Amino acid sequence: MQKLDDQKLISRLDPNGVLKSVDLLSDQLAQVWQEFKKVKIPSIYRQVNKVIVNGMGGSQLGSRIIQGVYFADLKVPLQIINSYELPGCLDSQTLYIVSSYSGNTEEPLMAIKQAQKRGAKVFAIGSGGKLGALIKQGKVNGYVFDAKNNPSTQPRLGLGYSLAAQLSLLTKLNLLKVSDRQIKENIDNLRRLAKMFNFANPVAKNPAKKLAQEVFGYALAVVASEHLAGNAHVFANQINENSKSFSTYYLLPELNHHLLEGLKVPKSNHSSLKFLFLESELYFSKNQLRYQITKEVVRRNQVAMTVFKAHGKTRLSQALEVLALGSYVTFYLAILNNVNPNLIPWVDFFKAQLKKVN
Repeated sequence: MQKLDDQKLISRLDPNGVLKSVDLLSDQLAQVWQEFKKVKIPSIYRQVNKVIVNGMGGSQLGSRIIQGVYFADLKVPLQIINSYELPGCLDSQTLYIVSSYSGNTEEPLMAIKQAQKRGAKVFAIGSGGKLGALIKQGKVNGYVFDAKNNPSTQPRLGLGYSLAAQLSLLTKLNLLKVSDRQIKENIDNLRRLAKMFNFANPVAKNPAKKLAQEVFGYALAVVASEHLAGNAHVFANQINENSKSFSTYYLLPELNHHLLEGLKVPKSNHSSLKFLFLESELYFSKNQLRYQITKEVVRRNQVAMTVFKAHGKTRLSQALEVLALGSYVTFYLAILNNVNPNLIPWVDFFKAQLKKVN
């Protein structure tokens, strides 16, 4: 039996419901899109000229997707920060989104008072904790979601919540145009993809399981462009946390201006490094040409590579397709690595040590 088709192995390594959370991405989106219709936002929040999102780890992955997909559509600049402090440009014309899945992430929470002093339009998104309390007490405008469709409880596996909440917020403020029809079509498509990628579909017919087998044993460099730029960040993040494997990401065309000269040394690149190219026919034509030439350079340097080509007809559908794929691939890679994809012992260790210092 193929390892990735072994139900007993999956059950042993995934007692916390990571696979179930991955299966429920579409339900996370559907839940939030419907619930957010009832969220009241002060009319003055429409008077902004920039958006700044502050979030850490899994709590800021949804923003990455939005930033990539809507790069050409957003009516104001969107900046993502991961910080205790705020940029100098934050002022009364700023929509400041505090994204903390747990509601207790110290970096963005510590910056709320700074943002309020500067008169920013603060909006918070979380599942509870200190941030949820501030929202419920009326001290901060925001949205508290019930994370019922993320049994793993891990933020990186519940990013459908932050993604849908931020899409809903930006749509309500007329900073984006996202319709109910678009969301429904993408939710339906995610459910079709889940049937293709989920555990019940065996390795022989499952693109996610096959890709996990292809990248197993390698340090992975994920490469993407344009509307899939955020996906590259998310994919690498989930490989780190779900699979306990080293991964990083690069964006093309920028990597053509430096990375191509960095493949020669160390010699171990030939056996330990692999590129994953996320390709799309929706990319700018010159960028599509760059992928072909870049792959030739990688090949001549004797570094391994593989390709996934998104098939969706729109930028959003492709981003959600790659998001679903990446979540499944990194889960299956954890199984191949013989690790529990939910546990993050070194992140937990770090937080515990930081508390001792505080």
